Amino acid sequence: MASSGTGPRRVTINDVARTAGVSRQTVSRALNDKGEIDVTTKQRVLDAALALGYRPSRFARGLVRQDTISVGLVIPDLLNPFFTEVAAAALDAARSRGWHVVVYDTGDRIEEERGTLQVIASQVDAVVGYLSQPEDEIDKLARGLPVVLIDREHRTERFSSIRIDGEKGVRAAIAHLVESGHRHIGMLDHAGRSEPSIRHAWFADAMAACGLDAGPVSRADQSVEGGESALKDLLAEHPDVTAVFAFNDIVAIGALRGARRLGREVPRDLAVIGFDGLQLGALVEPPLSTVALDTRALGALVVEQTARLLTGEDPLGHDELVVGAELRLRESA
Repeated sequence: MASSGTGPRRVTINDVARTAGVSRQTVSRALNDKGEIDVTTKQRVLDAALALGYRPSRFARGLVRQDTISVGLVIPDLLNPFFTEVAAAALDAARSRGWHVVVYDTGDRIEEERGTLQVIASQVDAVVGYLSQPEDEIDKLARGLPVVLIDREHRTERFSSIRIDGEKGVRAAIAHLVESGHRHIGMLDHAGRSEPSIRHAWFADAMAACGLDAGPVSRADQSVEGGESALKDLLAEHPDVTAVFAFNDIVAIGALRGARRLGREVPRDLAVIGFDGLQLGALVEPPLSTVALDTRALGALVVEQTARLLTGEDPLGHDELVVGAELRLRESA
């Protein structure tokens, strides 16, 4: 039966390292009786582990072989093709190590995410994915498991995170639109957030770099229908807009459909650029221009960092844990 997550947080290797005044790698070597550590340091680590009541994970105790490692991958919405592509990339990278990956879809609901973490904490060796709760809540629910966050900056050393940096790609997208003669450029941003998204910040900075004020924004639900509706609202208020940058490709595909229903031909009357680089974007008409993320690189980074956290190796540094994006031009812009 899964833990309810309401008990005390499990002591982690990071706690032992902090108490003993050493690195987590030194703790791992001491607990596994590796020779590259002096006797005094080893004893200090063992004393700290005993005092804290540290119980190594089944991986750290040598009870788990590489081919029986199980990782829980938490995804907010598998109906969104982008998250399906991310999951496929992570599964591929994990499969090359002989790992088992269990994918959990939270439906982008906070209560579902909380319940998922409560259930899987006793069933997997690590948790990775898109988690939206405060870090202290994740820490309590994960109960000492290694956690790798995707597309979110971590604030404590307890966690690791893979960052998405689309700034250069968005700048290239806006520069291309400006070079193509567009001056009135709008954005279809994420509707599910109280504040503008980081992608809107990239958009505004890119517009400023081209000597333009940030264009008008319409909030879109993350669906084809949401993109179509948001474009209709944007053009109703700002009919002079001749190009739009969308929060993601799904919203952009909705904008393509919306433009067609409004009698605007793409790209002659309205240029459209998305974000994510979905394979689906090449199949719509006209094929979608996009700021494309390398999902295979993202999956590989997630698995590599997870492996390092499990084994006690030096984790990848902040500047290594980033996936960039580049402009991929097709016929929509």
